[in-house]
Amino acid sequence: MLKPTLQLKLGQSLTMTPQLQQAIRLLQLPVLDLSAQIQEALEENIMLEMEDLPDAPKTSAETTAEIETIKAEDSWQSNSIGNIQDGGWNGEGRPIQEFADQSGQSLREHLLWQLELENFTPREALIGEVLIDAINDDGYLTAELDGMSDYLDADAEVTLEEIEHALTKVQRLDPIGIGARTLSECIVLQLRQLEPTTPHLDIATRLATDHLDLIASQEYGEIRRTLRTSEADLDGALALVRSCNPKPGLAVSPVSAQYVIPDVFVRKVDGRWQIEISASGIPKLSVNQQYAKLLRGNGGHAALRTQLQEARWLVRSLEIRNETLLKVATSIVSRQKEFLEHGDEAMKPLVLRDVAEEIGMHESTISRVTTNKYMHTPRGVFEFKYFFSSHLSTTGGEEQSSTSVRAKIRKLIGAENPKKPLSDNKIANLLADEGISVARRTVAKYREAMKIASSSERKVRKPR
Repeated sequence: MLKPTLQLKLGQSLTMTPQLQQAIRLLQLPVLDLSAQIQEALEENIMLEMEDLPDAPKTSAETTAEIETIKAEDSWQSNSIGNIQDGGWNGEGRPIQEFADQSGQSLREHLLWQLELENFTPREALIGEVLIDAINDDGYLTAELDGMSDYLDADAEVTLEEIEHALTKVQRLDPIGIGARTLSECIVLQLRQLEPTTPHLDIATRLATDHLDLIASQEYGEIRRTLRTSEADLDGALALVRSCNPKPGLAVSPVSAQYVIPDVFVRKVDGRWQIEISASGIPKLSVNQQYAKLLRGNGGHAALRTQLQEARWLVRSLEIRNETLLKVATSIVSRQKEFLEHGDEAMKPLVLRDVAEEIGMHESTISRVTTNKYMHTPRGVFEFKYFFSSHLSTTGGEEQSSTSVRAKIRKLIGAENPKKPLSDNKIANLLADEGISVARRTVAKYREAMKIASSSERKVRKPR
């Protein structure tokens, strides 16, 4: 017969308090979602009050490239009757309307995406990326071509002719007119997309090339005398020119586009990297002390007491969130100073466990912090996850990040002789000379991930 007995067992368990649950949930939210959550709490909880709301970050388009005449551009914005796209005019003699892209993709991302899909050699793609980086939101190239080589590796020995050739290929990308250096060139690029038999096209091209200033000042009589054309022909040519888009880049990156709001800002001050939590767009909360005092010593008002407790939890949870973000960002920056100074090739290997051990937190917490959180640096805005990559060993006993190795592979291919492209095995050997142990199949995997063709496909063959 069984008898009841008493047994004592020791064990460990983690109890998730409501405050801890809330802190973890808020930690996962990006800035915009967090701001919405805070606004909702302010509306529902009388015990919460908002301190002064900081100004939201302002984003402005870069200055338009120097163009032949600002007056002419203003005229186009007010008189444009449509945008030219893929052949320009339809069969009824009206321009085809080009609508702004609503995909949320930036102009740079849109161009880089096409760069990977179009027939660019690795060397042309290397130059093309630099050109795209110099295109502003309106779609104009803002840098001089003869200065572009300063942004390319000196070992590549890129010539001005190669840069000019790459620009012609970039200018064929969508939207039409992209990469122009002047308003005149932008209009001409769009006119070139029309069928050669389009009525008045020749006159329109001459207008865009040499006479935008006269159009802006409406000196039509002078234009007719100079071009020796009739009023009807001039009207047709003007309609073609005015149908072009003076700011083609805005068709992809409209002014109303949503921008990422960084969670932290990283700056170098007096030779030292400083990290600050961004307060932009997020109100600072506090507990209404006047209401809290009224509840002291008062046994009633259970609902208000519950709201007071929830308010205190939320304020503390936000403090925990900021403290955790700052710890993680500080750890990342301390390990990736070389990247901030020199770029992808200097990226150090880093995994979640490295940061977790340094700041004394669980890897799952670090994973939450690095998802949908962004860091504003002098090199651009990066998601926290970007700074993490796997380890590769070197002959010197050190470790190299996979991000760094990818950048080195892209650089080697970009600087190769087009007539004798580097094989995956040769690239592996060149990396080995730098002390980086990478198998040929790993080089091939990284190359394919970067959408770079094999050496046989990259080889430039003599025409028959």
